[in-house]
Amino acid sequence: MDSNLQGKRAIVCGSTDGIGKASALLMAESGASITLVARNKDKLYNTLTELSTEHKQNHSTLCADFNQPDELKHIIKEHLKESCYTYHILVNNSGGPHGGPLIDADEDEFRIAFERLLICNQIMAKAVVPGMQTLGSGRIINIISMSVNQVIPGLGVSNTIRGAVAQWSKTLALELGKFGITVNNILPGYTETARLQKLAENKAVSMGTTVQDIIKIWTDNISLRRLAKPKEIASAVTFLASDSASYINGHNLTIDGGRFGA
Repeated sequence: MDSNLQGKRAIVCGSTDGIGKASALLMAESGASITLVARNKDKLYNTLTELSTEHKQNHSTLCADFNQPDELKHIIKEHLKESCYTYHILVNNSGGPHGGPLIDADEDEFRIAFERLLICNQIMAKAVVPGMQTLGSGRIINIISMSVNQVIPGLGVSNTIRGAVAQWSKTLALELGKFGITVNNILPGYTETARLQKLAENKAVSMGTTVQDIIKIWTDNISLRRLAKPKEIASAVTFLASDSASYINGHNLTIDGGRFGA
């Protein structure tokens, strides 16, 4: 399957850690010019230096905080105006809210998560879709969670908002398909990221056990008996960004290693 992205320009959100970073690196290896978006300038610079330039791409960065949607809207608008870039690919990705029982969540936790995970996706999509319409094609790929299929115990706010994001993106797929723009969702399972490590630490404290025990509980409920590597999720992102995936639209692609339990 050909995942050649030469000549394509991609904007990747949350691209200095975990799945976002792995996706940016792999798409650059496949030939795409990448614009990294994240809030930490040092991490942006470090990731920028890791991107492949084998195909003489022109990579760039945008420093923006997805907890500040109005600021993000201004930054992306000015970036498009100054750079005159037209993007072929948008990868929406951002860290989720911290864990905890749904009934214990404060109302503001929902508002913050909704703005970070859905409103910011909307801002990014509205910014790049006009250019995609001009091209007559485009790829919007949203990194969500396997909780869209089955809620994850202890992630009440995340479960709620991730479901809303999935419905948002499937609706967008219906609206944008006539322009040759596809919108698809990646639903990763338990993946070796800093966020998962933090969730494991918090869960271990609440259960009075160890991080290793928590990870064993998770992997015992996965048929492959291991966590995913970020690059394994990034491979699916890169495929959906390619011309080979041109007829896949409005799809939830679950990558969970065959999860069958909590």
